[in-house]
Amino acid sequence: MNRKKIFAGWLRIAAGLAVFSFGVHLTIYANIGLAPWDCLGMGIAKHTPLNYGLAMTLVSILVVMIDLLLRERIGYGTIIDALLTGNLVQMYNTLNRLPENHNMWIGIIIMLVGFVFMALGMWIYMKAAQCCGPRDSLLVGLGKRMPKIPIGFVEIMLWAVVLLIGWRLGGPVGIGTLISTFGAGAVMQFVYTLIRFEPRLIRHRDVMEITKELIG
Repeated sequence: MNRKKIFAGWLRIAAGLAVFSFGVHLTIYANIGLAPWDCLGMGIAKHTPLNYGLAMTLVSILVVMIDLLLRERIGYGTIIDALLTGNLVQMYNTLNRLPENHNMWIGIIIMLVGFVFMALGMWIYMKAAQCCGPRDSLLVGLGKRMPKIPIGFVEIMLWAVVLLIGWRLGGPVGIGTLISTFGAGAVMQFVYTLIRFEPRLIRHRDVMEITKELIG
């Protein structure tokens, strides 16, 4: 992989995160309750001078530090994700001039469309093969340390802790929280089946590998 391909990969990651973040924005605009991590970000923003974007950036950086402690592979994709995603979502939230949604059924449709954008964004992002986002790396790290527990249950436990903290901080919880917990993965699987994409076949390259190529 030469330098041009590496830089093109970074642009691909940024583009994918822009699409993914628009999907997250739609799930927030739906106004029927937030996914656990977004609930945490909103809860932190409610009690600090930070807006949602900066709160999520702070959370992502803290999660990256935990990933490092768990000795998980960190790529430039992980770092770009941590720095960009929350702020991109905040940008979409700020630019949105549509009236606040108060219809539950319309909210459900908007949230499902948001899941599609999130899945497509992750597809674009992951094709750069420069490691997972901070939260996915955390899940993998925790899963390795609880090998007797199915990874799905590890994810549920992680989300439950995150959601509890977010809810206690005043983050929005509702039917959308339940839909996000169970529906996002189903929509992702449907989209990836349609476009014939298998994330597990990607061989990711971490910061050390890419840096060696840039220097060399």
